[in-house]
Amino acid sequence: MAPRFWYRPPGPLLRLIGPLGRGVRGTVPVPSPIPVVAVGSLARGGTGKTPMVIALAQRLVMRGKAVHVVTRGEGAPLRVDERAHSAADIGDEPLLIAAFAPTWVAREPADGVRAAAAAGAEIVVLDGGVPAGPVAAKLRVLVEDAARGFGNGFAWPFGPLKTRLKPGLAEADLVVTIGSEAMQDQFRRSWGAQIPCHHVPGRLAPLETGMEWAGLEVVAFAGIAAPERFFASLRALGANLVRAQALVDHQELTDTLMARLENEARMTGAQLVTTEKDAVRLPRAFRQKVISLPVRLDLESWERIDAALP
Repeated sequence: MAPRFWYRPPGPLLRLIGPLGRGVRGTVPVPSPIPVVAVGSLARGGTGKTPMVIALAQRLVMRGKAVHVVTRGEGAPLRVDERAHSAADIGDEPLLIAAFAPTWVAREPADGVRAAAAAGAEIVVLDGGVPAGPVAAKLRVLVEDAARGFGNGFAWPFGPLKTRLKPGLAEADLVVTIGSEAMQDQFRRSWGAQIPCHHVPGRLAPLETGMEWAGLEVVAFAGIAAPERFFASLRALGANLVRAQALVDHQELTDTLMARLENEARMTGAQLVTTEKDAVRLPRAFRQKVISLPVRLDLESWERIDAALP
């Protein structure tokens, strides 16, 4: 749980000591054998990086590119196999991304990029490659939550940023913010003047699946960084949330937890609903009992990104 003062206007003491926060020290980027598009964030916590990675991978596929995704994991580079691996093995995000493009997990991102290149990748989308990326990138994209912005503007431990704001922004070629129109307006007022590169607003929009949500009674649960966004999306579709169970990001969906939620849904005649990311962590016995709501990132414009892509 992030300290509350990270997202409040700084008082006199914090304005004095806040600039001392340096965040995480980066490394010198190493060359890559193929073009890399790096996706990261300045703010800690979930900002929408995974939907951006998926959107970029899909965009590159549409351009006829052999695109692979590399994300951090444990050990030597490992290509994700959706049939053989579970979220417990490699994490929920790599497993979700692997449905859209060949995906690798690696402790050292540079090793992952080299493994992807050896396997036939023409271009890599690197999840987590900004700021202070370990691999030289052709395009560096920061993805931020429009509602939270950069918090109090200071780096850890005095604020939510991974590194100082000005040098962190200087590493980006593009900043994408995710949120409603009102949130985007607030972000522009608060931070727009400090962004030295192009800024593209975006929003997460539910994917049309033919599911009729209006009037549906649901017990919703989400173990993502901002579960309230998921619940708001369901309400906007007309679903009636009998219960909205916010879980810790990446929380294990144990049989006990799921049995409790299933019992509540049964007693109220409701449908169990979760996010795509949570769905990959469901115990096998519950996978047919839970509906997921897929969302995709809808950018205001792809013009600047398309121009920068190989």
